[in-house]
Amino acid sequence: MRTGNVINRRVLLTAGGLTLLAGCSAPVQRVTSTAQTRPMPEHHGGHQGAGRPGTGTGTGTGTRTGTGTGTRTGTGTSKGKGTGEGTGHGMSGPNPATGTGHASDPGGGGNNKPVYYVADGPKAIALTIDDGPNASYTPQVLRLLEKHRVTATFSMIGMQVAAEPAIAREVAAAGHVISNHTWRHLDLAWLSPTAAIAEMDRATDAIHRATGQTPTVFRAPYGAWSAAVLRRCQQTGMTPLDWSVDPRDWARPGVSAIVANILRNTRTGSIILEHDGGGNRAETVAALGIVIPRLLDAGYHFVTI
Repeated sequence: MRTGNVINRRVLLTAGGLTLLAGCSAPVQRVTSTAQTRPMPEHHGGHQGAGRPGTGTGTGTGTRTGTGTGTRTGTGTSKGKGTGEGTGHGMSGPNPATGTGHASDPGGGGNNKPVYYVADGPKAIALTIDDGPNASYTPQVLRLLEKHRVTATFSMIGMQVAAEPAIAREVAAAGHVISNHTWRHLDLAWLSPTAAIAEMDRATDAIHRATGQTPTVFRAPYGAWSAAVLRRCQQTGMTPLDWSVDPRDWARPGVSAIVANILRNTRTGSIILEHDGGGNRAETVAALGIVIPRLLDAGYHFVTI
């Protein structure tokens, strides 16, 4: 049950076939980038998030309703609805291209603001794959990427890396970037700074242990950023990575819906969010097999963060 900015309940989160139990009761403040405002992701077992529209304008307060209510401050608008299961991201709307929050823009991005876009020339886009590694779906995604000579950024959960270190090594050996996606895929904005940092550091250790690489990119689960998380990114040299195109593949809306969403919303600089873990990702794999060649045919080229 949510009352104001305080949570007092237990959340059952399923990540990559592992069941995680978390409880907390503390008021929190979330950090809002000037590049984008979107609703605060809900805690929801199985990521069921039906009908959560939200708005935020100017420096005032926006609201959103649905399975819960909340407020946040910032600029821009975001809206969406749907249901899903498995690990994924609650919901995000389009990010307005305001000139900030780009990976190579000194005024937006770097280690002190989440990156929502890449700035690597005309038709440059980025593909990000979250919540693996997964023994079934990650190898399928790797084969597709190899077929089309595309590189991607894989945001890996530490527990999954520890369970599937050989697959993590395969991803790294293929030349893809591995991003830290925390140890257990918890919403860091509801954790204490100490607990949030522990989630980040433990995942870094797991990735380094499996691949020999220390991640230089970090993606917060649910796109939920806090001041402590952004400070830790700065301290450890990790770029905080968000996204600008969310086809909600984790909700399994159908292959055609995933493809249509990506093609409709992708433009120069877009960071596309997809998933290889946290549930049945057959639709995601099928959609990638269609959308990657279509984007290439449209003149886009893929870059990593």
